[in-house]
Amino acid sequence: MENKTIARTLRLLSQLMELHNENPFKIKSIANAYFKVDKLPFALKDKPVEDIDKIEGIGKGLASKIIELLQTGELKELNDIIRQTPEGVVEMLAIKGIGPKKISIIWNTLGIESIGELYYACNENRLIEAKGFGLKTQEEIKNAIEFKLAANGRFLYAQVEGFAETLSSQLSAWLVKVDHDALLGFGGQYRRCCEIIDELEIVIGAENLDAVINNIISFGPLSLIQAEDSFIATTEAGFRIKIYVVEKSAFYLEWFKITGNSEHVEKVLKLAGQGPFINENEIYKKAGLAFIEPELREDFDEIELAKADKLPTLIKYEDLKGSLHNHSTWSDGVHTLEQMALYCKEQLNLQYLGICDHSKTAVYAKGLNEQRVFGQHQEIDALNEKLAPFKIFKGIESDILSDGSLDYSDEILKTFDFVVASVHSNLRMDEAKATARLLKAIENPYTTILGHPTGRLLLSRAGYPIDYKKIIDACAANKVVIEINANPLRLDLDWRWHRYALEKGVLLSVNPDAHRTEGFNDMHYGILVARKGGLSADKCLNAFSLEEITEYFDSKKQNYHG
Repeated sequence: MENKTIARTLRLLSQLMELHNENPFKIKSIANAYFKVDKLPFALKDKPVEDIDKIEGIGKGLASKIIELLQTGELKELNDIIRQTPEGVVEMLAIKGIGPKKISIIWNTLGIESIGELYYACNENRLIEAKGFGLKTQEEIKNAIEFKLAANGRFLYAQVEGFAETLSSQLSAWLVKVDHDALLGFGGQYRRCCEIIDELEIVIGAENLDAVINNIISFGPLSLIQAEDSFIATTEAGFRIKIYVVEKSAFYLEWFKITGNSEHVEKVLKLAGQGPFINENEIYKKAGLAFIEPELREDFDEIELAKADKLPTLIKYEDLKGSLHNHSTWSDGVHTLEQMALYCKEQLNLQYLGICDHSKTAVYAKGLNEQRVFGQHQEIDALNEKLAPFKIFKGIESDILSDGSLDYSDEILKTFDFVVASVHSNLRMDEAKATARLLKAIENPYTTILGHPTGRLLLSRAGYPIDYKKIIDACAANKVVIEINANPLRLDLDWRWHRYALEKGVLLSVNPDAHRTEGFNDMHYGILVARKGGLSADKCLNAFSLEEITEYFDSKKQNYHG
């Protein structure tokens, strides 16, 4: 074992001991040994075992730990303390800018046990409520996590969108000088609006093929190298880019090939032939199919639907009439209820806002007890008079408790216009228990919407396992809407289950879960993923007009009033 490995092991032990509030003198001794071992001018593995405790700064106790590491490759004391610590909390120690003291608060006070949960808490503005944290620290932690998540070369769609659009503009400007008649288009995961992007693929259809191929290496914004069939680059952040350069006459065929997944492409071209084609519409026409939007080209049932001319008319952002599931300063939001409402009314030109601050169990998020619910409802009544015809609906994000019950009595639940029922705690249930928990919540007559059904956080937390069919069937039977949580970290319900929900007659709702006015912009990502799932406007709750959704909420209330 090398000195650096021994040093890192000792450092981790000292950090975990500090996290668990062990003897500060012992912690300091081990931390000092980390620095000492790291700077030694000789390899400990070459030193006689009996001489290790004679090294300055290393006594018998530390020497025994080093010897144990050298002889066994591990440290029992470290293994024991790791067993007492959630894996995600140990991973947090690798985040630049937060040490054991802050992690202890994050874990023990805020109940956060993974990097994904911590990142989401930063987005929800939750860290600044904790002792020793401010807005600047929260932003630094968020940036450090983004850097760490990017290290594996996978990115959220939202993380690459701005970069991709800038790159497109730069390439277009460059092409004007080199080959002004060239065509340019994104393909692959990005064009299909996948929630996670592993690689950005671009096609150039060149009129002057030699000029583009000979000069693209000099395209300044990227350090491109020539591969067998493309030009490739990797950004400093670890994002891979691949550019294909083909004859202009082959552009639409190549663009089609790198857009859809391989099964979709193979099946369509088997029907359409190999071209050339004047555009993508012609490819589908020659295949005897209705045009299939890029988002749908995943080899689900889109080809069969296109054969029968039964493809859905996919929802557009402009179809949305309101925004449901949002938070204000009544719980853990950044902006007041009035600021959130005015933003929806004046900036987004929406007809209504559904406010769903956290319920009383969510103490970490300043959840509303019964008295504060009454106070918020009074403010909503006053604002509705002031902002009419715009309307604020009285909602709540009610915690689903471990047994599946909601955390208010029926007397309180019936005062809301709608209830979003969500899981925020005890996320480690097995599939049977997690499914039973959700089923009970869905069967509660006051539940209007099932919020972020699996609790997943993309690239960092898989979410609890559920029996999707049972959950969706129960929502259909109980007329419960399922949320598409539009936060780009969640995008939950997963688009792969939208089709099944829609077939069962379940309405979906594109909810931003906004904790500040900027959060409403996440509905853009919710719409992209809803389109992948085949959602049309008539099956989306918040595409209902104010009159339609008022009637919907009223009919739901009539059902549980008997």
